[in-house]
Parts: sequence; structure tokens; C-alpha cells
Amino acid sequence: MEQDSSFLKGLTGEVITIKELLYEEARQEWNRAIDKYPLVIVYCEMKQDVINAIRWARKHCISIRIRSGGHHYEGYSIGDFVLVIDISRLKALNINKRNHILKIEAGAKNTEVYDFIGTQGYSFPGGTCPTVGVSGFTLGGGWGFSSRLYGLGCDSLLELELVNYEGKLIKANKHYNADLFWACRGAGGGNFGVVVNMTFQLPQPVQTTITYFKFFYIDTTQEKQVNVMDIWQKWLPDLDKRMTLVASFYNAEGEGLGIFATGFFYGPSEKAEKILQPFSEIVGYRLEIEELSFLEAIKKVEETYPSYEKFKSTGRFVQRHYSQDELNAAAALLERPPKGSIYVALSLYALGGEISHIDQKETAFFYRQAKYIMGIQSVWLEDAYAKENDLWIRKHFAFIKTITEGSYINFPISNLANYEKEYFGGNAQRLLRVNKKYDPLNIFTFPQGLE
Repeated sequence: MEQDSSFLKGLTGEVITIKELLYEEARQEWNRAIDKYPLVIVYCEMKQDVINAIRWARKHCISIRIRSGGHHYEGYSIGDFVLVIDISRLKALNINKRNHILKIEAGAKNTEVYDFIGTQGYSFPGGTCPTVGVSGFTLGGGWGFSSRLYGLGCDSLLELELVNYEGKLIKANKHYNADLFWACRGAGGGNFGVVVNMTFQLPQPVQTTITYFKFFYIDTTQEKQVNVMDIWQKWLPDLDKRMTLVASFYNAEGEGLGIFATGFFYGPSEKAEKILQPFSEIVGYRLEIEELSFLEAIKKVEETYPSYEKFKSTGRFVQRHYSQDELNAAAALLERPPKGSIYVALSLYALGGEISHIDQKETAFFYRQAKYIMGIQSVWLEDAYAKENDLWIRKHFAFIKTITEGSYINFPISNLANYEKEYFGGNAQRLLRVNKKYDPLNIFTFPQGLE
């Protein structure tokens, strides 16, 4: 299609096509295994740019993708021959200190929000990766190191503003467009329109000291991995809600088998050490622990993330206790990494606490009674190994699916059968009705979107 000025007429903001030098950089996702070639990328500088982009796409019958941080695991925030509405430059931030309310433009990233609120003594229940967009994180539910104490990211959301299929700005909260507000708390981004503003209730109190901790084991074996998994599942149900953590069981190139866990405890380090004591009963346990401000703790987490990766990763909800045979089978998944992989892992993300105190029908995030999320991933460096790594994940996902119930929309996997039911459980049918109401022409369509 000829991309002359008349064809692009009506688009505002910074408009990038294949003719631009910036195109190659602009089409990159954080997951560099995603390789898509959009027709046009629009970097929106203001809400009107979003409105114009939606109207332009409809006029030219071109599919839309919405991108904030570019972290969608399967790359659904981009695509071939589509218009990408990139809102990453919409990132204004404002705090009402009297009411402890944060207003953000929806392109703000975790690190930008953390820097803004952290310097003013606040914490925020955002995600762990610094460059994830807060809007995408929140719309999918949003798990992070404050989740068991303060709930998921979507549980702090008070209001949002989005541009709908007609190019109109609409607001949603508990009193106005309440069904849309319900749907946007856990049903994933991109289904109902382009979110441009979000309002959050910030946690109390301010100026909290956090215990940041990590523990690992030397001389890890498969048997040791199984033993630690067993401790985890017995320990988690009674865990103090002030603690949230992720534990990863991995096989890394040059290192072999390992176990690594990290998280936050909103309390003193002595108490955190005591809570973690059951893990010390396995030989080789090493604990690193320190008391920090919220912002200092977040910076420690952010330092662990690379600027990008090539990976395949997905996650499911664990609803029950596992037998010894099931734990052995889970640990055995890591025994033979795919060719070219530098790191494979089975990671357990703690749920419970405040997450489970909200009814599964109160927001679109359905799996609130799950014990934890079980994620599986592989990371590689060379494109030649992409297919083998993808097949490895899919093969082992098939096993994980037999011992879990429901997939996490923020850790998605393509070609998932009956995906609406898998992601949204008993909320799927209501979500389909809400989607039909707010996007009757199915303008915001994408792989695994609500139809």
C-alpha cells in the first residue's frame, strides 16, 4: 500500500512508517523474539492523537494494536500490516496528597510511577519489571511484590478514561459505566478501547520501610528443587500477608540447576528472616536481607532486568496441593532445556492475602482463590533456536495445564483452546456481553481478544 501523505492524512502525533529511519527501532517489542512489521506506528503526544488514530484506522479498514510498554508476552501489542497506537509518551503524573490519590496518563511505565511516588514517600502496588506499562499491567489484574498486602494493581484502580470505537472519550468507575469499569479490572488490555488516563488510591501509610530479601541455594539438585517446592506449598497458605515473593527453579547455561527467590516484606528484617526459616532447613540455603525505603527496594528489583530479551513464557493458576509424584514431574521439566536456551525456569508467584479477600465476581480477575501462579519460561540468544524453544514451552505447558486451572492473561500463550474461559473463568460470558456493548463493531480486535 502506497504510504504517501494523502494516505496518512488525519493522523497526528509522531507518525512512523517503513520509510522512516526510526521504523526498525519503533517496531521492536521488549521480547525480541517478536518480529512484526506494522503498517504505521503513531506515537501519541495527546489524547486527540489517539482519537485521530482510531478514526483513521476505521476509515481505512486497518486493524488496531495498542501499545504502552511493549511487554505483551505474545506480541499482541504489535502486528503485521496494522496501525500501532503507541501511548508511551502519554505519561503525566499527579498526586493529591490530601486524599492520597494518584492520577496517571496511561502510557506511564512502572519505573516512572515508582520514581514519582517513591520520592514523595509513597508505595504503589505495581509490577516488578521497570519498563512494563502500568495500564497493561493493571488491566490484566497486575501481580507485584505488594500484591498480598495491597491487592492486585487493578484493586487500587478508582477510575479510568478511554477512547472508544467511535473516537469518543468515556469515563468508567464504580458509579458510571460500572460494567466497563468491572471489565477493565482483570480482562486484559485492548478489548474495549484505548485507555488514556487512570486514577489509583495509593496505599497507607506513607514512608514505609520495606525488607527486601532474596534467598538461594548452593549445590542445587533436582531432589532439592522438589523439596523446596514442597516446603513452598505447605508454607504459603499461612504466610503473613505483608510478604509477597516469587521463587524460581531453574536450569541455566554454565550454572546448571538452581533455586532463587526474591520479594518484599512490609515489616522488620528480623521478622522476615523468621518467616522464611522453613526454607533454611534445606542444606545450602543462603539469605540476603536488608531494610530499605520502598523506592530503594524497587531499584534493587529493577537492576535485575535486562533492557530486552528473547523468550517464551506463560503462566497458570495453581488451585491445590501437589503429590510427591506431581512435584517430581514438575521439577523434571527443567532437566533437558531446548537447544540454544541459556535459561529455563519454573517460577511460582505467591497469591493469597488481600488478593483472595475480593470476590471472584467483583472484578473481571476471576482466579482470586488460587494459591499461586506457576510460570514456565525459556530464554535464548540466537534467532535460529526460536522454534525449538517455542515447542519446548508448548510441550511442557501441556503438562502444567493438566495440574492447574486457568491461565493468567498477563502471562498469555497463543493457540490456547477456549481462551476466554481459560483466562476469565466464570466471568467470561459477562465479559463478552460488556465487550459487545462497548465495542459493538469489534474495532479493537486482536489474537485472543474478546469477540
